[in-house]
Amino acid sequence: MSEENFSSLGKVEAIRLLYEGTPFTPFSSAYFLTAGKSYCTSKSVILSEGIDFDLVYFPLKHLGYKSVVKASGELYAEMAEPRTLAIRLGVSSKLDFSQVREIWTGMVAAAKEHGYKDVDLDLKPSVNGLYISVSATGETSELTAGRRTEAHSMDLICVSGSLGAAYMGQQVLIRGKEQFGKEGEQPSLEKYRQQIGAFLKPEINPGTLKQFEESGIYPSFGYLVCDGLADAVKRLSRDSGLGAKVYMDRLPFAGDSFELGKQLGIDAVTAAMNGGDDCVLLFTVPLSHHDKFRHDFQTYDIIGHLAKPEVGAVVVTPDGVEFPLKAQGWDVSED
Repeated sequence: MSEENFSSLGKVEAIRLLYEGTPFTPFSSAYFLTAGKSYCTSKSVILSEGIDFDLVYFPLKHLGYKSVVKASGELYAEMAEPRTLAIRLGVSSKLDFSQVREIWTGMVAAAKEHGYKDVDLDLKPSVNGLYISVSATGETSELTAGRRTEAHSMDLICVSGSLGAAYMGQQVLIRGKEQFGKEGEQPSLEKYRQQIGAFLKPEINPGTLKQFEESGIYPSFGYLVCDGLADAVKRLSRDSGLGAKVYMDRLPFAGDSFELGKQLGIDAVTAAMNGGDDCVLLFTVPLSHHDKFRHDFQTYDIIGHLAKPEVGAVVVTPDGVEFPLKAQGWDVSED
């Protein structure tokens, strides 16, 4: 029986073959036992072909890896350790078993990296391309939950990595696809590796929560920045009931983002504010922990602070001018 043909394999056999060689068990109930008192959190992400990814330039293994990382980032933002995954793949007829195996290989790699104990998989037919649904469940200890502080004006707003890089990387790939179609030659993308990598294979430190616990710093709020910084900061302002200021000259950018932005006709700051898929963590940290945070979290950047409610969510230019943040897409104030 050929592994390439879903119709001859059948769903059950296909899933069994995908689990071979992994530390996970197929067809098991996704559950976990809590060690004492703890809180459970569930987060879900959905990726759809033609909107979130293009299979012309997106390596399948990276796609599987990224889908699990995005769900895991949502857990870390809630200070929850990953425990179980439930994955649903809507597979179209243009994908064969070996290609689905590639996606699954990336998912398993990410699941192992982030310490998941159980992974549940199901396959569904799709007539409109590939769909990926990932639901992740995590656990926050009662001790950690109890130590999270109440947010106050002047608390620090911090991010774990560069902003706008993934959006620019995606635009480079789109432009490369168009050039390939017109010229018939593969465009050189080597000098854009950092931005392309941020889009195709984002990475989040699986030791994030342990690092906070060891430092004795417990953020009041956390978000995964995957729809632009403006979206995350507006959510922070809404959820905390406080204002928020982010400073334009403190935003972290990848490599030659400003030069690349000129080539693409994209403003780097706009990409950071409204571009998507950065997979960067944003936390608010008490001002009293400023020095310790700077020492223990050197890969993070402090980009602003909470403020009085009447300030709203604003970005501050180097000249001190404040502009209200506007998130593209959904109005988070109405969520």
